[in-house]
Amino acid sequence: MAIDEGLAQRLREIYADIPFVHEKKMFGGVAFMVDGHMSCGIMNNGGLMVRVGPAAYAEALQEKHAQAMDFTGRRMTGFVIVDAAGIAEDTDLESWVQRSLRFVQSLPPK
Repeated sequence: MAIDEGLAQRLREIYADIPFVHEKKMFGGVAFMVDGHMSCGIMNNGGLMVRVGPAAYAEALQEKHAQAMDFTGRRMTGFVIVDAAGIAEDTDLESWVQRSLRFVQSLPPK
């Protein structure tokens, strides 16, 4: 299944001014990496994987369209999945990316 190219382009525009960003194929989709750390990833179902970090995890899960990331049968604390309805508006997508950037830009570069 192909990724949502419209969503990919929207993310490229948001990340355009962020230094050290590159795209990487992961999890059957594409991830946006910042300084070697995964920030967000497009899921093959149109949702978005967002790395918010452990401190912001519980708060992120309280959002209407967010759920725990659970690929392997156990939750990955610090990562949430936001369904397509939760990122339909550009302001919502931008908000999720900014949450992720607050965390990944606090990490040392890889």
